[in-house]
Amino acid sequence: MDVFPDFGAVGGAAELRGIVGALLTFVLIVAVLMVVISGVTWALATANGRFEMATRARAGLWVAAGAAVLAGVGVAWVNFLLDVGTSL
Repeated sequence: MDVFPDFGAVGGAAELRGIVGALLTFVLIVAVLMVVISGVTWALATANGRFEMATRARAGLWVAAGAAVLAGVGVAWVNFLLDVGTSL
């Protein structure tokens, strides 16, 4: 038995895939930029003795890294589930 979702049954499926891909790209670009900005801010704040700002920058770095990981894991999870669906 071959089980696979019929993406052609949905009107505008190609546009939906394009939109989701663009949003994923946007999320990853923003997450990487936030990791860089938060890392630089953390380093500068620590070097200048502004520990409250350093704590906030460290939290921002972890949130941005988490968002990038979740975006990547989401794609991998969906691909895994689609592969499992074809082998049932």
